[in-house]
Amino acid sequence: MAQTTPSGGAPAGQRAAGGENPWAASGTLFAGVLMLVEGVLGILKGIVGIAKDDVYASVGDYTFKFDVTAWGWIHLIVGIVLAIVGVGILKGMAWARGAGVAIAGLDIVLNFLWLPYTPLWALISIAIGVFIIWALCTDTGNARVRT
Repeated sequence: MAQTTPSGGAPAGQRAAGGENPWAASGTLFAGVLMLVEGVLGILKGIVGIAKDDVYASVGDYTFKFDVTAWGWIHLIVGIVLAIVGVGILKGMAWARGAGVAIAGLDIVLNFLWLPYTPLWALISIAIGVFIIWALCTDTGNARVRT
């Protein structure tokens, strides 16, 4: 028996009654949680970078070389913003979706530049950022969003 495809493009049974994709709707909630967690991790990375310069491995002549204390301040500020936007997404605030895409994109770039210092965590943070952007851009359910 073949599945019919409604005008929305997804096979029948894969869309909720309101026409939204349940994976994307659940993904938005999970993206808010991930932003909150990524923000807390960014705050911790920032505090460690500010407190002790010798915690992270020193990198030779890296193109995007900053002092580890400078990186610590960058991660601390971005972590705070990520956590605030994550709370906004969990509360369903309309401004948080656009801000979430923007700050997650910035976090991806920063973690790419941070790659030589902590490669595994930077790659994990990049993957989390890509998922956050996907979830926030694919969920079209505006019924939950409050201004």
